[in-house]
Amino acid sequence: MSDNWKIGKEKAKGLKKETERAVLVGVILPEQTEEQITEYLDEMEFLAQTAGAITEKRFVQRLGRPNPKTFVGSGKLEEIAEYVEANEIDLVIFDDDLTGKQTSILEETMKVKIIDRSSLILDIFASRAQTAQAKTQVELAQMQYLMPRLRGLWTHLERQRGGIGMRGPGEMEIETDRRIVRDKISLLKSRLAKIDQQNRTQRKNRGQMIRVSLVGYTNVGKSTLMNLLSKSQVFAENKLFATLDTTVRKVVFGSMPFLLSDTVGFIRKLPHHLVESFKSTLDEVRESDVLVHVVDLAHPQHEEHVATVMKTLKDLGVEDKPTLMVFNKLDLYRERYFDDYLDIETKKEIMSELKDNYKNTYEHDNVFISAKTKENLEVLRETLREMVAKEYDVRYPHQRKFW
Repeated sequence: MSDNWKIGKEKAKGLKKETERAVLVGVILPEQTEEQITEYLDEMEFLAQTAGAITEKRFVQRLGRPNPKTFVGSGKLEEIAEYVEANEIDLVIFDDDLTGKQTSILEETMKVKIIDRSSLILDIFASRAQTAQAKTQVELAQMQYLMPRLRGLWTHLERQRGGIGMRGPGEMEIETDRRIVRDKISLLKSRLAKIDQQNRTQRKNRGQMIRVSLVGYTNVGKSTLMNLLSKSQVFAENKLFATLDTTVRKVVFGSMPFLLSDTVGFIRKLPHHLVESFKSTLDEVRESDVLVHVVDLAHPQHEEHVATVMKTLKDLGVEDKPTLMVFNKLDLYRERYFDDYLDIETKKEIMSELKDNYKNTYEHDNVFISAKTKENLEVLRETLREMVAKEYDVRYPHQRKFW
């Protein structure tokens, strides 16, 4: 969980084995509301839980801007430090990125491990990575995150270079640290480029079948839906980033085959270096013919999640691809938002209005389903079949009768 990643060694994955007790810290800036920060910290708590920590308490402070030395004000820092000491807290997690200087001051003041949102997400990614590509991408992101935060971390770095004959005149330990990390970044980028070339070759060898990608915010049910549509066993769990490596399966609807891929979920404030490292994984999205944007309808902030995903798709340059919006967890939505006294007709009317509103808002066809109960799954299959058939009509117009 800390910055002390060792170079050239097998890294310990994730949090230490025993459960760590954590507190969360967030700052309400002038352009933000308390409701937004509450939602952000809810997500942060879920991230911490995914990494293996238990959240004991939250601390929130309204500031004009974060303190350049301690992120929070001196009074709030003292309050957090007292709570940490009195309750034997192991870990303090900040909802925004900290500088190396801020981390050092906070650790010296509170005498516990201090991490920020980016390092928490990187920790989860490190524990989830299975393939050589994902492991290399995560390690590259870790090194890029570590680079500007090298402060007194000499003892955490393995000397692959340096020593007699290797250190320049007057070179300080911190400068040698930076040189080692830069060399490691260069090596990882070269390794990743080779893996990307292999993946591009694999994609070319898949033939000319239409490709469909499942995209969406993390933990919306993409992997569960992948299992239902492809009748495969992709790992699915109620945790953030359960899927890290892209999974591709061949699916056949009637006589019409296509490739279905399940991609890594998106999230708010995803670390920039992580996005850069995982661009090759997202090539699967770029090269898809149809996108299936899965949304957790029951989540109170699902519209904000949709905005996050659409921004990411725009950044990837794929916002104009044919897209089907699948609003999942319909059973949970009814459970949370429908009163018991509503009759069946009223419920149908509400869902019809909701569907029309979302179609007008997002300008995409949509289907409301429950992957858990398989409600409307056949509607989804038929809608998706029609979209894929249209793509085949364009690519192979002379074979239209087969679809």
